[in-house]
Amino acid sequence: MTMHIDIITCLPRLLESPFAHSILKRAIEKDIVSVNIVDLREYATNKHKNLDDYAFGGGAGMVMMCEPLALCIESLMEHRKYDQIIYMTPDGETLNQQIANKLSLVENIMIICGHYKGIDERIRQTYITHEISIGDYVLSGGELAAAVLCDSIIRIIPGVLSDETSALTDSHQDFLLAPPVYTRPAEWNGLKVPEVLLSGHEKNIENWRLEQSIERTKTRRPDLFKKWEEGH
Repeated sequence: MTMHIDIITCLPRLLESPFAHSILKRAIEKDIVSVNIVDLREYATNKHKNLDDYAFGGGAGMVMMCEPLALCIESLMEHRKYDQIIYMTPDGETLNQQIANKLSLVENIMIICGHYKGIDERIRQTYITHEISIGDYVLSGGELAAAVLCDSIIRIIPGVLSDETSALTDSHQDFLLAPPVYTRPAEWNGLKVPEVLLSGHEKNIENWRLEQSIERTKTRRPDLFKKWEEGH
């Protein structure tokens, strides 16, 4: 199965770089995922290609209009059935590893990048199935957030990483942060790699890593540690 992702944006060039390098590029080249950047301005309905207008009720900031978004969404829906239509917004559900894991299992995703003060609420009510935020802060637009979401999803699809077990040991899998990691040399500036990692004893290394993950999570993210405890 090849995952297909359509990203609707009024600034398509902002999304060129994330998919042209590294892991995401390789996933596309392997035909594990296809990513289509859709220029919303092509669906503008007036001669000036406007996508926004003043908010009813007044106040600062512009709002993305219904017509261009609806035309774009309906046009894309003619070609495929979407498992999720996602709107990137600061008031959405905060992205976490569990959301990324679930989305990595679906086939077709549409992502809408907001701008200005956001999109008309009627579009959210009519089309959106999932609203996602990447944190409690505001960006100039949804493009960078969409790229973050795509990276978090694509990298854990089987076949994307050369070592598929790598993603399974990342921070936030099973609500634990990853343990400390080391590489050569074994001693640097008087600082030594823990002896257990040099021992070659797989069970002891596995236990040490788990202990470190638990302690690091307990200290740095007690909220995650509580979730981990509840599951054990």
